[in-house]
Amino acid sequence: MTSRGSGTAFSRKNYRLSTEPEKSKVTGIVNSRLLNDYLHRVFTSADGSQPAAAYRKHLTFQNLQEHLERLLAEENGSEDSRDQVAEGRLGPSTVVLDHTSGFEGLLLVDDDLLGVIGHSNFGSIRATTCVYKGKWIYEVLISSQGLMQIGWCTLNCRFNQEEGVGDTPDSYAYDGNRVRKWNVTTTNYGKEGKLVEKDTSMWQLQGEPTVLITLAHIFNYFSPLMCKVYLVEDVLMTFLLSILERGGAVEAHPLIQQLLDLMWLLMEEYEVHECLKQLLMSLLRAYRFSPIIPDLGLQIHYLRLTIAVLKHEKSRKYLLSNVLFDVLRSVVFFYIKSPLRVEEAGLQELIPTTWWPNRFTKEGKESKEVKEESAEERLRRRAYERGCQRLKKRIEVVESLQVQILKLLLNNKDRGGGEASRYIFLNKFRKFLQENASNRGNLAVLCPPEYMVCFLHRLIAALRYFWDGHKTKTPAALSSEEAYVPPQLFYNGKVDYFDLQRLGGLLSHLKKTLKDDLAAKANILIDPAELQAVTMDDLDEDEESATSAAQSQRPSAALAIGGALARPAWLSSPTLGRANRFLSTAAVSLMNPRRPLGALEKIKVLTLRVEQRTREDIEGTHGNEGLSLGRPPEEPDQPITENSLLEVLDGIVMMYNLSVHQQLGKMVGVSDDVNEYAMALKDTEEKISRCPKKRRDIHEELLKSQKVFSEKLNHLSRRLAWINVTIYSKEKMLDIYWLLRVCIRTIEHSDRTGSLFAFMPEFYLSVAMNSYSALKNYFSPVNSMEELPGYEETLMRLAAILAKHFADSRIVGTDIRDSLMQALASYVCYPHSLSAVERIPEEQRISMMKNLLAPYEQRPWAQTNWILVRLWRGCGFGYRYTRLPHLLKTKPEDASLPSLQKPCPSTLLQQHMADLLRSDRDLAPSFLNSVLNQLNWAFSEFIGMIQEIQQAAERLERNFVDSRQLKVCATCFDLSVSLLRVLEMTVTLAPEIFLDWNRPSSELLLRRLAQLLNQVLNRVTAERNLFDRVVNLRLPGLESVDHYPILVAVTGILVRLLVDTDAQGTERATAVLLADPCFQLRSIQYLLGHAEPSALAAAAPATDKRHFSLHTYTEYINPEELAKVEKMLNHLSEESKQAAATTLPTSEEDLCPICYAHPISAIFRPCSHKSCKACINQHLMNNKDCFFCKATITGVDDFTKPASS
Repeated sequence: MTSRGSGTAFSRKNYRLSTEPEKSKVTGIVNSRLLNDYLHRVFTSADGSQPAAAYRKHLTFQNLQEHLERLLAEENGSEDSRDQVAEGRLGPSTVVLDHTSGFEGLLLVDDDLLGVIGHSNFGSIRATTCVYKGKWIYEVLISSQGLMQIGWCTLNCRFNQEEGVGDTPDSYAYDGNRVRKWNVTTTNYGKEGKLVEKDTSMWQLQGEPTVLITLAHIFNYFSPLMCKVYLVEDVLMTFLLSILERGGAVEAHPLIQQLLDLMWLLMEEYEVHECLKQLLMSLLRAYRFSPIIPDLGLQIHYLRLTIAVLKHEKSRKYLLSNVLFDVLRSVVFFYIKSPLRVEEAGLQELIPTTWWPNRFTKEGKESKEVKEESAEERLRRRAYERGCQRLKKRIEVVESLQVQILKLLLNNKDRGGGEASRYIFLNKFRKFLQENASNRGNLAVLCPPEYMVCFLHRLIAALRYFWDGHKTKTPAALSSEEAYVPPQLFYNGKVDYFDLQRLGGLLSHLKKTLKDDLAAKANILIDPAELQAVTMDDLDEDEESATSAAQSQRPSAALAIGGALARPAWLSSPTLGRANRFLSTAAVSLMNPRRPLGALEKIKVLTLRVEQRTREDIEGTHGNEGLSLGRPPEEPDQPITENSLLEVLDGIVMMYNLSVHQQLGKMVGVSDDVNEYAMALKDTEEKISRCPKKRRDIHEELLKSQKVFSEKLNHLSRRLAWINVTIYSKEKMLDIYWLLRVCIRTIEHSDRTGSLFAFMPEFYLSVAMNSYSALKNYFSPVNSMEELPGYEETLMRLAAILAKHFADSRIVGTDIRDSLMQALASYVCYPHSLSAVERIPEEQRISMMKNLLAPYEQRPWAQTNWILVRLWRGCGFGYRYTRLPHLLKTKPEDASLPSLQKPCPSTLLQQHMADLLRSDRDLAPSFLNSVLNQLNWAFSEFIGMIQEIQQAAERLERNFVDSRQLKVCATCFDLSVSLLRVLEMTVTLAPEIFLDWNRPSSELLLRRLAQLLNQVLNRVTAERNLFDRVVNLRLPGLESVDHYPILVAVTGILVRLLVDTDAQGTERATAVLLADPCFQLRSIQYLLGHAEPSALAAAAPATDKRHFSLHTYTEYINPEELAKVEKMLNHLSEESKQAAATTLPTSEEDLCPICYAHPISAIFRPCSHKSCKACINQHLMNNKDCFFCKATITGVDDFTKPASS
């Protein structure tokens, strides 16, 4: 080996790495100055410019020692004269070559013993110094090419012509020519041309040649300092930022990448880790707490440096694996914080002119009527919009940088040295979601919702970038516009959904009950050995310890969340806990597609922990489909995209469900505040215009109020501009719309799998409903949903999902079923969405109506009833109002009163309902009996509650009625009204159900209906009754309780039965109504304001009391309807007189012993007991036993009393 070198003696403090017990004496500001000086002197800029502080000449190998000595002497004084003998070192102070012993081969050594030339095949030589403790380095200048090994050896090591340093057990060497390290055996080490090049030992850095060992000296001394948080933040981060201050793209500054390369090369791993961790934490703090300035320059600067650091592959992977989601809340980098004060953000400069809408209705909503705006208002609006555009452009710069960060984290091409960044990100992202899903009540652990909103939008942008990039490379794949999550992700166990609820219930239950379907459709088997014969009930609480012990030996689906944030292995509920532990023992097996399984073909696929998954587990390999395992036959055999992107998409949907929708609704409050203050300002200006000139005091107060409202509106309008740009912009709306369409496609594909639809997590349906609600209610003030591409089709597809699944037997969760029903009820309230329901296939419409007409017992019926009522509102008697008429009479200016949507009845769906009731003879009686039962219950509960309210009001002592009781009372009243409207709808659409007595249940239904109508009329219309007294109290919470809503509903039913039908129907309805013992003609007269003479005499002193009359509601009841009521009253008056004249007195013995209202008309078999037909028919609907003897009734015959002799 030929070598020629020059060695320089250094004392221990010059170049030795400091350890914890032995901290450097250089502290405080000197540390900062030294580190700053070296960073700027060694890593000079490409253009040669240097900071003003860099006044010294360039640092080179020749003046390195002098430079170090001089700087250290400034701080340490006489420290050089102390401790001349370094601990752990033996030998002379100046290190030279040992030419007397320990060498092999023909060597020519220089006179100063610092250089050597080899003239033999493979010669070796040692130095004169031994080290035995601590960390040491030496430097050699290599002046020629060739094969060389440089390293360390022990005193006992012996060399020969065949074995040099590194070839014996007692030595260790590095070969820069072959880029390998040696200790008897050899392995790859380092990078050729970067550590030591073949031609020269010089490293070329920005045009400044620096010896590698020189850099080692620098890093050996300053590495411990670069782990200190205050130095990293004050010096290192400042230095790196100064590099980027020169402008240009991040790629135009490779010096940062080179510095990170050197840090990984020359620093200990734990030091690099700590330095990077502190650097990123410093960047996060600076980004989070830096003030908002008009151009967002500070935020942009910190994001650019974050991108520069993350562009370094090794650093990025370390930060992803250990820092970003474990130590830091990395989503802070994707948040654009809202300014606390408008002045701080410079919004007054960006938006000098403010504007707000000032065309409002009585209810406080912006009027949709087109009104001509003044020229001044138009100029203000346009200036305000220009300011908003300026703000939007600046925020878009920050957003694009944030998306760049995510693109780096989602890179799947950097596979050198371990897993690609994307797969590390996936595992950490899943844990992040689990943490936020499992700790919903722990605010200290949860990611703030405002961070999640921004993170969601940036992640969607990055995902679609990679998705469409894959589409470009693989034309057969789907584009991001067609994206969806395939159903196999929900049941193949490859993606962990934690303890989130599935549509069909607990996953362990689904695995057992649907194992045959999994095998037949998805080629997935549940391993019987893993499932065992244990059922949920077998896992008693006393088996907890045994179950826990067994679980420790099996793969668990429960995941820990980095460090101290570990999630419990099961929920607090014992039942759910047993379910999760039971599920964790399950294993799935893969079948060969489309052929029967043999005993040897079953392959166990164990569920891996998130952190154990690799690229092969996600993307799959040959013969392994990864996340796409178990594709059902209903799914097209077409690639969607990379499996890893499917999991990211699934996480985005889950993230929206966790907190994003809640935050979108919360931020609408600023817009509401603007509307309220604008209304107040408009009202104040109107008062100023009406204020008499004499009242200067009032005028001055009004001017002060006007000034306050104007200042507040100026502040809110600028803040609203910020919110509209960052949260409610057109681009953000398109993101939410894209997410809605993803959910719709996912639900449709999963629905096609039949029973396997039960495996889908509930949050997919929730996100579909909530995202539509957000688009309609939250974004509409700024952007219109009608302008979205494919809006009509999307609306129809969502309507089909709601119509099909609100009564889907595969969905067992009560909460999600209620949500579906509420969403459908909201859908039919608005003309646009109702037309979407009418456009779904006829078969689905009929199925939806059939589900709505199912009996109301044993299910939440109130929402179903509201849906039917909304389909009818606008067609019923006096049922065309948008606000309750009695409230408009008493409080016409009160905008806080409840308001209803404009009526939009659906004649198409009404026709489907009529056809179903006519054609299905079993459906109509069961549905109507359930409606009558619920009406009886709701009205009885209402009467009982108003009795308690009246008693409380009559007590002498001061007391308050519970607001919850008032709310329940008003709800029972509203339910009674809505049930009456459904009965009115049924009587109008299919009157033959009640009047065609060829149907077996028609007479009974008509009698029950008449009985309930008479009870309602008698309770509400009696003079000075309980209902009147409670209504006159005008209690807050009972605003909707009044005569009008309930009486017009009853009137509509009676008019349809007694006036709008044929003669035979009128005759039958009249006979049944008059035959009911509760019928009182006075109740019918009350509707038109007619009172009995006795009542008029009693009420004579109170001349100011106004009686209820339908004649006073001419705006809501047309003359034709009033004429029908007059006709009905005349008809009943005549018929009741005739009935009274012809009716013979009936003895008590001939009356029904059950109701004592009707004569005996039926006899039972075989016991021969008797009652009226109405009582026995109603009784037999629920019970087959006789009233009296409890014998089983086998038949009922007509009974006619024999004529007396």
